[in-house]
Amino acid sequence: MLAPMQGLTNRALRGLFIERVRPDVVFTEFVRVKASTKKNITENDRREVVSTVAGVPLVVQLIGTDTEALLAAAGTVQELGAAHLNINLGCPYGRMTSQTAGGALLREPFALARMLEALRREIRGSFSVKVRSGFDDPAQIFSLLTLFADSGIDFLVVHPRTVKQLYSGAADHGITGEVVRQTPLPVIANGDIFSAAIGQRVLAETGAAGLMLGRGAIADPLLFERLRGRCPGESTAAGKVDELREYLQELLARYQALFCGEHQILCKMKEVLCHVHDPEVLPLARQLKRSKSLAQFRELTADN
Repeated sequence: MLAPMQGLTNRALRGLFIERVRPDVVFTEFVRVKASTKKNITENDRREVVSTVAGVPLVVQLIGTDTEALLAAAGTVQELGAAHLNINLGCPYGRMTSQTAGGALLREPFALARMLEALRREIRGSFSVKVRSGFDDPAQIFSLLTLFADSGIDFLVVHPRTVKQLYSGAADHGITGEVVRQTPLPVIANGDIFSAAIGQRVLAETGAAGLMLGRGAIADPLLFERLRGRCPGESTAAGKVDELREYLQELLARYQALFCGEHQILCKMKEVLCHVHDPEVLPLARQLKRSKSLAQFRELTADN
């Protein structure tokens, strides 16, 4: 699965991933559900939730504070054609942790149970949850497993860090493995899967039903194919540079069709580069992040 990543997994990037490496499942960025307005999701989000490509299932991820608003949003996105919904119970950023939404919902398990049960009655297709291992206690998830199973969700995506950790420390997939052993639900492992070797080890050690790739895939879309054994586990240094150039050239063309203005397009491209840390491509990534114009960016991605 391609993870939901705010600011990144828009329909242009998802389309590129589907064309190049065909993830089994892709997710939208989280759709922020507003409780204060009748039209509680934005026009852009309405376009995002119907952009299924080439038969690859698209999961619409919702995040919000109010059960009634979430129910209305679930109804709206299903009317627009969404077949698969997910609730974000892990977002560690911004307003979503100061209100009862995202990762903050883990602090209110009774309200969470009522919310999930109500949503399950509203959602006609598959319904899943993406969750951190706890708000500030990494063992909290074990007290929630019965709640999740009883709510009728179809699968669980586990990122084994706490909300408070953000992305510090390491994802503890020992927790993922224990979750797999303690719940009847299919579990998807997420977090710190940066190479095929890591992904294969996580699958073998946890018994998870699958993997969700986030930052590792944004840095290297071929990670999907490496895990399937259709590409080398690691490319040569020169191959990595060529792969990055080709990826960015294709993504730039799609971003120019989706976004408005040179500044916005350049910023969106640089957001992708923030996830590129391989030392063999880091010099190119740093040059690209210093680009002052799209012309300069294009020149740097051109073959030498």
